[in-house]
Amino acid sequence: MANADRPGWQLGTLRGVPVYIGRTWPIIAVVVIATFGPQVADAYPDLGAGAYIVAFIYTLLLLLSVVAHEAAHALVGQWRGYHVRRIVADLWGGHTAYDTDDSSPMSSALVAVVGPLANAVLALAGWLALHAVADDREVARLLIGAVVFTNGFVAIFNLLPGMPLDGGFILDAVVWRLTGSRSAGLLVAGWCGRVVAVGFVGWTVVRPLVRGETPQTFYVLWSVLIAGFLWVGAGNAIARARAGRLFARVRVRDVLRPAAIAPDTALAAQLPQATDVVVVDQRGVPWGVIAPAELQRAAGPGLQEVRAAALARVQPAGWVAEVPSVDVDVTALVRAAQDVGGAIQELLVVVDGQPAGLVAIQALGDALAAAERPTSAPV
Repeated sequence: MANADRPGWQLGTLRGVPVYIGRTWPIIAVVVIATFGPQVADAYPDLGAGAYIVAFIYTLLLLLSVVAHEAAHALVGQWRGYHVRRIVADLWGGHTAYDTDDSSPMSSALVAVVGPLANAVLALAGWLALHAVADDREVARLLIGAVVFTNGFVAIFNLLPGMPLDGGFILDAVVWRLTGSRSAGLLVAGWCGRVVAVGFVGWTVVRPLVRGETPQTFYVLWSVLIAGFLWVGAGNAIARARAGRLFARVRVRDVLRPAAIAPDTALAAQLPQATDVVVVDQRGVPWGVIAPAELQRAAGPGLQEVRAAALARVQPAGWVAEVPSVDVDVTALVRAAQDVGGAIQELLVVVDGQPAGLVAIQALGDALAAAERPTSAPV
């Protein structure tokens, strides 16, 4: 059963990765049955209502094709060190959710290309199966032929060089590798994605009109819907590129402030009075922060008996952000803050497993706002 915490109905798992049918997938099923069923009925009138059973079987085969496509992404993603969270078959075919903070151009390209490759393999397998099915098994040949066409089309269409298609991720990886800038790759692939969206509408809608043909309303609606999906995905890639360029202007060192580390059992009188203190439990896990002002307010004769745990402000889960160096940009900090949400006020920055200091969310926002403002030209 689907619930609010899941994207749909779970089919099973793949190497520990949950596989779901998204809540929007039934829309695809209804559309396929409603359009493919009458075509089967016209071709094979003897089937009667069975034509819709054939259309339903084709829907299941289409679902398996989507899962195979996304499973290829997931398996190669795991091989390249990604943390794959889930696979979902949804209205737009499907998607695989994973963390790519440690990604590289090669990893990104490999993960992208295997999805269309999986569809190409299914199309080839179906084409070979057509030669093994007897001519008198017309319904079976119809289903296999439909699978061959669908997977062949998906393989080719997904390789078009524009976000959010797999070909867009490949283009992103190539530009990223050539320029050394992920933002440049996203920007190029995003704008190419918008070109693909416009070109798709031109090919499916405008081209028939120019030739004096009248495209069917159903195909016009779906073409515009798909083009809209491509346009939005491309726009998201462009926005990420612009954000990445902004984040690159601010280094972790620029917003980092020093902090001392102390066990939560330490006496407040033993803590440094002029700097922030990060409080850790008996296992060394940081869970709270004591500001200098809080120590000053607690000063007095009773300070000798007060433990650090009594003064610390408990921090939300996810407040620790790991970075390879304080000289990298603040992309990882922004992502960590976004993942935690509005409850967070500061992040503990860890480098090579060791706390490096604290970053206030307000200071991070101010630094990014300052970086976004144009620099005044000298008079």
